[in-house]
Amino acid sequence: MLSITNSASVQGIDAYPVRIETDISNGLPGIEMVGYLSSEVKEAKERVKIAIKNSGYDFINRKITVNLSPADLKKSGTQYDLAIAVGMLVCEDVVRNNNDDIMILGELKFDGMVSRVNGVLSCTIMAVNNNFKRIIVPYDNYEEAHVISGIEVIPIRNLIECVNYLNNIYTPSRPTIKQNSEGTNTELDFSDVKGQFMARRAAEITAAGMHNLLMAGPPGAGKTMIARRIPTIMPELTYEEQIELTRIYSIAGKLNEGRLMNRRPFRDPHHSITKTALIGGGHTPMPGEISYANFGILFMDELPEFNRDNIEVLRQPLEEHRIVINRINNSVIYPADFTLVAALNKVPYYFRTKNIS
Repeated sequence: MLSITNSASVQGIDAYPVRIETDISNGLPGIEMVGYLSSEVKEAKERVKIAIKNSGYDFINRKITVNLSPADLKKSGTQYDLAIAVGMLVCEDVVRNNNDDIMILGELKFDGMVSRVNGVLSCTIMAVNNNFKRIIVPYDNYEEAHVISGIEVIPIRNLIECVNYLNNIYTPSRPTIKQNSEGTNTELDFSDVKGQFMARRAAEITAAGMHNLLMAGPPGAGKTMIARRIPTIMPELTYEEQIELTRIYSIAGKLNEGRLMNRRPFRDPHHSITKTALIGGGHTPMPGEISYANFGILFMDELPEFNRDNIEVLRQPLEEHRIVINRINNSVIYPADFTLVAALNKVPYYFRTKNIS
């Protein structure tokens, strides 16, 4: 018997639909998964098998083949678990309704509970653009997906709830949406800066026109203090900017309780940061500090202490407001529309730490 369920794959900050085809047939018992999969996706077969058993459903010990298409798109992450489990239960006639208009996301634990996953906001936007009517998400991801209109968001705590909902015998409860309290940073205020009229004027121009800024002066002059307060006088983020910034933090798993990012970010990496951590990359490409600083401030204190290659690599993102990460099989694009604020001392740190007589 063949069943089809729908899930999503995240590449960069964009998501793409993934069609999960499950077939149960005669043959040697086992689960075979195909479709250009990463190791965490291949491991889903064990999570799904145990979760189905521990949820009280019979697991048919037959030959099961699961195909995640399109086959030329690399699948990574754990968001396919719940959709794979539903596909198997459809083949076993446990789930009986046709659910072609539903997208399913969620990672399964051994006890059948559904864990939160990254990139739900991007997947919800993609689901709306592809005319899906409903999207099933982990309960902890509900607030993140709820900000997108045009689709019904179904929060699920465990596999049993998901099966009962698909069989129209359960209505899931929605969590209470918390008020977003990130709009104003009460800890910092630009009025704290006393004196330094020229530096204050330069910071105000930087905030108004999104210009880059370099401050030079002795230690203790207030360079870092001014830099940290620049986001507090920058214009408020528009709704579209909030969505784009939230998508970046969502795919990286850095989103605070699923709330929209409505405060301009301030990132201040240490001078020992690697190039990959600064601009993004890795075996599975992830955003770097320049993307986390999107629509905000990237502060580089003690600029001469940074590796020269790390400074040089900022040229293209500063010009194009994005970073392109190329790999053998694909390329991903991350936004990098940040304002660079740097500070340095006229005497290098090495000499300031030496007692030269």
